[in-house]
Amino acid sequence: MPKIYLIDVTNRDGVQTAKLGLSKLEKTMINMYLNEMGVFQSEFGFPTTRHESRYLQANLELAEMGVFQPIHLGGWIRAVIDDVKTAFVLVPGLKHLNLSISTSEQMISGKFRGRKKGQDIIDDMAAAVDAARSMGVESLGVNAEDASRTDLKFLIKFALAAKEHGADRLRYCDTLGYDNPFTIYEATRKLAKKTGIPIEVHCHGDLGMAVANSLAGAKGAVDGGQDAYINTTINGIGERAGNADLLAVVLALTKSKGFADKYELGNPIDLSVAWKIAKFASYAFGVPIPLNQPGVGANAFAHASGIHADGVLKDPENYELYSYEELGRGEPVYVETGREIIAGQYSGISGFSHVMGELEVSFADEEEAREILELVRYANVASHRPLVEEELLFIAKYPKIVRKLLTMTPLE
Repeated sequence: MPKIYLIDVTNRDGVQTAKLGLSKLEKTMINMYLNEMGVFQSEFGFPTTRHESRYLQANLELAEMGVFQPIHLGGWIRAVIDDVKTAFVLVPGLKHLNLSISTSEQMISGKFRGRKKGQDIIDDMAAAVDAARSMGVESLGVNAEDASRTDLKFLIKFALAAKEHGADRLRYCDTLGYDNPFTIYEATRKLAKKTGIPIEVHCHGDLGMAVANSLAGAKGAVDGGQDAYINTTINGIGERAGNADLLAVVLALTKSKGFADKYELGNPIDLSVAWKIAKFASYAFGVPIPLNQPGVGANAFAHASGIHADGVLKDPENYELYSYEELGRGEPVYVETGREIIAGQYSGISGFSHVMGELEVSFADEEEAREILELVRYANVASHRPLVEEELLFIAKYPKIVRKLLTMTPLE
């Protein structure tokens, strides 16, 4: 039976959200949490973007050290030969890659304005796949941007060409959130059956159906005989109305009626990380978690109605499909109302030593303490907010990696 895998794109699509962004350290922490949760792959950035190169190199170094294992770290580039070449100049250790090109008639005519036709799109993609394979990538996905508005016959031709040239899977992009669960199911099932290539679904929430479409698209791929890959973002953060929410997708895959009995995840997901990763993403992006967010919203386990309260006290399963303990929730929340010492960009050695002492971190000598403090200062400048405990611990444990994350080389 084919299986379903998760590829989180918070560090690629999520950070493209208008008015939002993450520092390189915050993106690294996202990768760490995704790895801890058991997500198959993180689309961790843009290897053709110069300011990302040190961050990408540092994260690949962490993977080589075994810190980011078994998660795959995949880059996103355009399906253009020059982009492939640039990616491997800036990030020579890349092992996983997705190449993207528009496939719908709307995009071909509206973006390329007569410079390209359908066959040109296929030829450009095939040449880029050949170039990437020549660089020794271990896994390669080909993205059909605006697939939901692409003629299915053309999409099949496109997918077959991608497979012939060595692509491992086709990403079916519902770029505008145009699909519904019925249309995407039929499209992915037919693609899987007629092409014999695994299908990756990338869904947006412009019509409020990103999670439902992701589930239906994955079902279509599996029913068509191929592995399925679902793209997600943490808390659903993404361009315009957002992407399929990571936790909501996992809950739908494992808790919805009859689904888990028939469809299997390719690797186990640790739901107990859900609360931690949602809180961190909310803090780092500066976007509150909605009250009604599945699993992690403030009201996800709140009961006010007399009938509901009575029922859940007698047996939680009366009104809860899953428990808050499963998601890592339930710890007491403490708020400092008196003296508080924070490690920031203007911290001194005394206050910093106090903060790290509270985290049971000690230093060999004052020189080491000052080195870590300097990195904390720079990290605070990059994020413009106090660092959370796990960021401080990460800096103390991997100072050489953090130095690379915080270093940018401006163009001369």
